[in-house]
Amino acid sequence: MSISPTKAIPKHGVLKALGTMSGTSLDGVDAAIVETDGVAIHGFGLSGYRAYEPVERAQLAAALGQWHGPKVDAAGEFVTRAHVELLAQVLGEVAAADAESAVDAIGFHGQTLAHAPRSQGTLQVGDGAALAAEMQIPVVWDFRSDDVRLGGEGAPLAPFFHFACAKYLKRDKPLCFLNLGGVGNLTYVDPRFDAAEDPGALLAFDTGPANAPINDLVQARCGQMMDEGGAIARGGVVETGALELFLAEPYFTRIPPKSLDRNDFAEMITLVSELSDSDATATLTAMCAAAVAQGMTHCPEPPEVVLVTGGGRHNPVLMEMLQVSLDCRVIPIEAVGLDGDMLEAQAFAHLAVRVARGLPTSSPGTTGVRACVGGGVVSVPGAKG
Repeated sequence: MSISPTKAIPKHGVLKALGTMSGTSLDGVDAAIVETDGVAIHGFGLSGYRAYEPVERAQLAAALGQWHGPKVDAAGEFVTRAHVELLAQVLGEVAAADAESAVDAIGFHGQTLAHAPRSQGTLQVGDGAALAAEMQIPVVWDFRSDDVRLGGEGAPLAPFFHFACAKYLKRDKPLCFLNLGGVGNLTYVDPRFDAAEDPGALLAFDTGPANAPINDLVQARCGQMMDEGGAIARGGVVETGALELFLAEPYFTRIPPKSLDRNDFAEMITLVSELSDSDATATLTAMCAAAVAQGMTHCPEPPEVVLVTGGGRHNPVLMEMLQVSLDCRVIPIEAVGLDGDMLEAQAFAHLAVRVARGLPTSSPGTTGVRACVGGGVVSVPGAKG
């Protein structure tokens, strides 16, 4: 295909950015538009979703935990293709809705295959430069590597967006954003601070496993992608001995920031291996909720509310367990007018603009990095080298 002259990301004003996210649940790719100047959110736009096909999901699962090799290369190629397909769809809808409107930048997270920040680093596959050439729009990608190189965990990265969301919602008291994807992560936001990078404005960390072990178990035992509506867990009884062994893991007493790989708690399946399907699923669900409750003890002040995003908010059993475990309201983020399915994709749209404008995307309070850092690589269509 022909490449147009290099198109840079505008350095001033409110931009329309399209962010993508493919999480550790391995269900598919989300894409969503945010109007932002990199500091404040000015509006939300169209969004879209592309599910991974079973063969693609199997290909990703086979590459999980690997750092290089043919399986990693193959996963990277199809992740890029999947993003091209979804982005073309969303951009087509944007053009149809407003022929005068244009997307200024794409924030491309890629697919995490391995994450070991204290030893090997972090690996997200997908080619941002190829995506920029295909879409003819600048792409910001590889968000995590610089943070890890500077001593950070490289995750979670959504907190700076969560701070902007709290300001957008005009909150004036501390609150938490809880994302329950494959892994759970918590962001404590104090909106009384002026900026996300201010010391004390944010504390963020992975709470522990969330949907990943539940999905893995019900797929292996029941042939289902997930515990739809918490139906399997609802019929089970929590094995307290297994729950206590789980909570004895040293990770839970580590002071945050801290992060996890999808399979760091793979032994959870072993702890419930002799239980019935319903009891095992109930116990894994209780482990997720208990990990969140343990994590909440690290918050500087009790939050006014916990806003839940990610697939876990659709599991009523998990939501009930969280409400019982926590001393504040626990509600799906839709209750305040935000989109819990698209929040992480929206986060990478916002972060793309921050990167392009030289603003930090992580801080000591969010990833443990030594100082505020703005990670990311910017690839523009038509650029050489």
